Amino acid sequence: MKVAFLVAPEGVEQVELTDPWQAVREAGGTPTLVSTKPGKIQAFNHLDKADTFNVDTTVEDTSVEDYDALVLPGGVANPDFLRMHEKAVAFAKGFFEAGKPVAAICHAPWTLVEADVVRDRTLTSWPSLRTDIRNAGGTWVDQQVKVCHSGSNALITSRKPDDLKAFNDAFLSEFAKAKG
Repeated sequence: MKVAFLVAPEGVEQVELTDPWQAVREAGGTPTLVSTKPGKIQAFNHLDKADTFNVDTTVEDTSVEDYDALVLPGGVANPDFLRMHEKAVAFAKGFFEAGKPVAAICHAPWTLVEADVVRDRTLTSWPSLRTDIRNAGGTWVDQQVKVCHSGSNALITSRKPDDLKAFNDAFLSEFAKAKG
C-alpha cells in the first residue's frame, strides 16, 4: 500500500506526521512525504520548532495515481498553508475524485474545506474548525474518530494527537479495505 502524506514546508504537527507514518510502515505500507517544495519540511510541537524531514516528492512531480490513499496531518499552520496552494488542494481533491480513502486529523480538514469535498460528509476535527466545516456543507461531530462512507471514498477524521491510536487503527482498516 502506497500512502501519500501531504504537508506544507512548515507547520505540520510532528506527532500527527510521525505516528501515522510509523503505523503505515508497521502495516507493511510505503509512506511518501509530499510537499509543495522540495528539500526539507519543518515540523512543530504545537508552536515550537521540532525536527525536519526530507521531502520525497512535490505535488508538481507526482499524481494521485501513484498512491492508494492520502493522510493529511494537522498543525495549525500546515493546512492553512496548503489550502492556499492550488496544486496541493487539487492533489487532495483528486483522491476524492478517484474514490481513494483520505485520513485527516486535527486542523487538516481545512484543506478539504478548500477542496470543496466535505459537502454532505460527516467528520470531526479540532473544535475550532466546526463552523468552517458546517459552512462548507459538512456535518461536524465531536468524536475521537469518525469514518464517513457517504461520498465517493472513505473519509477518516480525528480531533487531536490524543486520538492518534484510534485514528491510525481506523485509517489502516479503511485503507486495507480499499486496497482489497
